[in-house]
Amino acid sequence: MFDTSTLQRSHGRAHVGFAGGGIVDLAQAGSARTFVFPRRASGPEVVFLNTSGGLTSGDRLDLSLDLGPAQAMRATTQTAERAYRAESGPARVTVRFTLNRGAALDWLPQETILFQGAALDRLTHVTMAADASYLAIEVVVLGRAAMGETVTQLALTDRREVWRDGRLVLCDPLRLDADSLMRGSPALHGGARVLASLMCLAPGAADALPALRAALTGQGVEAAASARDGQVVVRLRAADIWAMRGQIARLVGVLRPGPLPRVWQHEGAAA
Repeated sequence: MFDTSTLQRSHGRAHVGFAGGGIVDLAQAGSARTFVFPRRASGPEVVFLNTSGGLTSGDRLDLSLDLGPAQAMRATTQTAERAYRAESGPARVTVRFTLNRGAALDWLPQETILFQGAALDRLTHVTMAADASYLAIEVVVLGRAAMGETVTQLALTDRREVWRDGRLVLCDPLRLDADSLMRGSPALHGGARVLASLMCLAPGAADALPALRAALTGQGVEAAASARDGQVVVRLRAADIWAMRGQIARLVGVLRPGPLPRVWQHEGAAA
């Protein structure tokens, strides 16, 4: 058995401030990198990258993005994030977004792949003005189907908080452990390998509910959508990442017509 207390840990931090159509703040350290494309045809885009190649015990990754008034932007990740076996506590990831008056952010990261024995604590915290807009997806993959992997042991705590105009308007926690994986209950993950959520918070967001439900046509994907004042949420599960990706593309297209981020078009799912 290795003494994991002596192993090197990965720490990364990347921050982008964008306002007035340009970068006003940029910082990166450790394993975190960020690439900003301010003049893409689809609009400004930020791509975050973790150069460590994955996350394990004691690793820390902090990503943040601040958008100025009336600034619109898409943010994504260069590739799928991977959480490997953890021997001495979880890896920790914090994602923070600040959306000022009239700002709009589409957070479209690629999937997180959880390997056997992974331990990951992740928090996504969004602070937004009353008239700002936030669209986000989150996809979790349990092991790699192509490698015949079956995940029976892991510890995932994934929490998303959205604060609008100083009020907590959405708290969305997900917890997966060995017990929930073994049950396979329809009320849990139902034996699915891929779990996903899509959420949109914006003035009038609930009006998109009929169109989103009409777009839930992906073969091999179970999904349901709900809405309340100023927000709409879609939950999805599937056995195959490619089926899930296709379904997510259709849903995002309902809310944001046009292509997905370029890295989505060229990166494989690796699952």
